[in-house]
Amino acid sequence: MKDLYRSPYEAYPFLSDGIDDLRCDFELMTDEMASRIGLLRALISDAALKEELLWLCELVYHMNPALRTPLKVTKEERDRLLAASERLRAEAGERCRRFVLCQGCEAACQAHLLRVQGKQLVRLLYRHVRQGHEADPLLIDLANLLSGYFFYLALKLNASSGVDEIDFVSRNY
Repeated sequence: MKDLYRSPYEAYPFLSDGIDDLRCDFELMTDEMASRIGLLRALISDAALKEELLWLCELVYHMNPALRTPLKVTKEERDRLLAASERLRAEAGERCRRFVLCQGCEAACQAHLLRVQGKQLVRLLYRHVRQGHEADPLLIDLANLLSGYFFYLALKLNASSGVDEIDFVSRNY
């Protein structure tokens, strides 16, 4: 095998990690998620929600190195995220009992993208564990909760913008 060229301008020191090493992939995914949270925050005018999104951005960055170093996110922070998710779910009411298309106002669409990224984090964490590595269960809980939070937030943002959800009816189920 030919030696791997490493650019002297490498943007991140772990970009050349082996193809089966998922740690850098996790770090890039959390970096993208934090960036998308910042983008969503730019679309929000509600001061309390902007503050919550800033907290979530920091939380995701605290999750970022957790496959290389001990997780520094606390159970109390997980509980805060759970409470925020439950609050949004209650606000969404009947909207969250339906399978809906990812559409609506721009902020809701961004929240849907974040919802999917939460699922992608979970999937990557499970792959990492199946490879025989450790992943703090709290980290897996946080990724799952982030996905739920952003789903409920998308519903709330559409409701706040007067956008009706559009049901998706699968041809397969």
